[in-house]
Amino acid sequence: MVVFVRGDLWRWCTVAGLSATVGYYLLPTDTSLSGFGYNTIGLLAGLAILVAVRWHRPERPWPWILFGAGIILSVVGDFTWWYLDHIRHEEPYPSVADVFYLASYPPLIGGLFLLQRRRGRDLAGLIDAAMIATGLSLVLWVFVLHPVAAVDAASMLERAVSTAYPSLDALLLAMVARLLIDRRVRNPSTDLLGVAAVLLLAADIAFSVASLYFDYDGRAIDWCWLMAYVLWAAAALHPSMTAPAVDAPANPGRLNRGRLVILGCSSVLAPSMLFIPSIGADTVDRIVIGAGAVLLFVLGVARMAGVMTEVRGQAVALERLANSDDLTGLHNRRHFYRALGAALDGGCPQVVLMGLNRLRAINDELGHLAGDDVIVRIADRVRALAGPDVLVARLSGDEFAVLLPGAGEAEADAVAGRLADAVHDPINTKGYEVLVGAGVGVAGGADATDPAEVLRRAGVAMFAAKQSGEPYRRWSAVLDERSVEEARLGAQIRHALAERQFQVVYQPIVAMPEQRVAAVEALVRWHHPRLGTVSPVQFIPVAERNGLIVELGAWILQTACEQLVRWTAELGPGAPDRVSVNVSARQLARPGFAGTVADVLARTGLPAYRLTVEVTETAVFDGGPAVTALHELRALGVRIALDDFGTGHSSLGLLQAVPVDILKIDKSFVDRITEAGRHAVIAEAMIQVSRGLGLDAVAEGVETAEQAQALTRLGYRLLQGYHFGRPEAEPEFTRVPAARGLVSTSVVSHAAADPGGRP
Repeated sequence: MVVFVRGDLWRWCTVAGLSATVGYYLLPTDTSLSGFGYNTIGLLAGLAILVAVRWHRPERPWPWILFGAGIILSVVGDFTWWYLDHIRHEEPYPSVADVFYLASYPPLIGGLFLLQRRRGRDLAGLIDAAMIATGLSLVLWVFVLHPVAAVDAASMLERAVSTAYPSLDALLLAMVARLLIDRRVRNPSTDLLGVAAVLLLAADIAFSVASLYFDYDGRAIDWCWLMAYVLWAAAALHPSMTAPAVDAPANPGRLNRGRLVILGCSSVLAPSMLFIPSIGADTVDRIVIGAGAVLLFVLGVARMAGVMTEVRGQAVALERLANSDDLTGLHNRRHFYRALGAALDGGCPQVVLMGLNRLRAINDELGHLAGDDVIVRIADRVRALAGPDVLVARLSGDEFAVLLPGAGEAEADAVAGRLADAVHDPINTKGYEVLVGAGVGVAGGADATDPAEVLRRAGVAMFAAKQSGEPYRRWSAVLDERSVEEARLGAQIRHALAERQFQVVYQPIVAMPEQRVAAVEALVRWHHPRLGTVSPVQFIPVAERNGLIVELGAWILQTACEQLVRWTAELGPGAPDRVSVNVSARQLARPGFAGTVADVLARTGLPAYRLTVEVTETAVFDGGPAVTALHELRALGVRIALDDFGTGHSSLGLLQAVPVDILKIDKSFVDRITEAGRHAVIAEAMIQVSRGLGLDAVAEGVETAEQAQALTRLGYRLLQGYHFGRPEAEPEFTRVPAARGLVSTSVVSHAAADPGGRP
């Protein structure tokens, strides 16, 4: 209830003041009662302003205190005049009342000035207010000030006082004009102030004109003064009077249609008044109007100069926005293209292109604010390490480019090396240390006339660096040949899928020491009608990059599950228990991958526990959707195998984040297992880790009986490699003693080579 009363008090004040004004006109004219009512309304308004200051406690109280003081001084003048008129029956002019009336203007004018002076610098607004005040002041001079000063019967004091009122009104007019055209921080309180000041100004001018030309003596204009008092109090009581001062916006003095009309009318007031016959014949009026016209012209020129300065500033700002990156402040692609084109016209520039690796994962895991912070920090590093006299740009979300106009290959390679080293240092953002990594490509402008060609070459080199793991790569024609070959191979993969040129083969995973096939791993082979058998090392990476691995992987998964169901029906207990399928990062990141696997299991009738999905450490290192997909697969009952364990990033750390059932020990740890030394120690440590975590361990790449015996002695119970069988479409399971074991089917997606030298 208190909040309601405070919020609406200004309304009740306005209604009460309007009612009191109407009541004032119902009282008899020229009576003590009507005079007392008039003075009471003004006094209550002045006191209400001071109470509102105490109540609202605005950030800047002095303007409002001055308003209250000005209103009270005016009311004191009213009481003084009432005393002289009704008690002493005198009507002197000037009188003591005029002292208080005139004294009320400076506080009102000063309050309006203080209210606006801290709202930021707005030179255009000041010029506009000056033009409006000058134009209207000319009208005041012609119709009020000059006629009053020219009255012969008036004494010097009378003329001075009569001239002071419209002169102070002119100052008040300037402040009101400034307030009304100020587009900054408009609120209901300032609007009420503006209306109150306009009413006060209108009442003063109307009284001066009526007294001068019509011998006015009545109360027809009194309502303007009374409502000015009321609205001044309502402005102080309004809650918005506490609104804090803010800086000026970027363009507070923008010329809109309404402001143009007002300024245009003010500008033509001076020459228009010269067409009035009585004015045109008066020498003093002509001189004043001429001076006013000159002043308006100067103000207009200043305003146009301001507009031109503003337009130039906006043009510079637009140029900067069009050629820079909002987030980092670096140059953008548009500016880089132009600069590179100019550099190509004058020589052979070098371009270093860097593409970040893990930005999407950072956005997914830590949020886009953290991702933006990483980009800004990388931009700062690139700017600092690129060196002087170079142009650094952000070409896209995760790509940065450096233009070295007059550098040689050695200098450009040095810059590329520094950038590659710096990006691999951890970045602290939002309380986390993140590793980004990047591929860096370098290309020169030799034999190139188009900026796009130079950037294309740098991009080819950058992707080659990412694929090979090199810190950076310089473009050469060989890379283009590889790109063309890769594009050709990608088209052939699409054709091979349609023509069913791919074949799924299976390599046994043997349980020791009984030497029983516990599982098989599904691998893919491509039998090209012209090229013969194409190695997975050639086509799997291409399929991963162009996205065909998703379609190929889905086909392998379907085929492997169908095959295990068929073997189970034909061989019964002699069939492998599980089949394992390799899944790439692209498949895991695809929305709904777990649902795709569930659909395959439902169509083929294979129980989920008989399927194992193999993933590499690299595929899940970035976390995000890939790890989520593995959790969803685990919820279905599918087993998860971590392939090539020990060769990727932070292998032991992944075991805490990734739901793993099986560790597949990489072939590199098996090759020298028969030799005493570090490899045997590492292999033994891995089997101990797997046992401690309750995981199965599969040793890959077993090629000799000695390796199998050594691994068995260390405690390995699941082995895979050429020693037990090469990948075949129909392995001879019947030659192995029938027994239940572990079978895993993997959807090939990461695929480079088979675990035991598998081609």
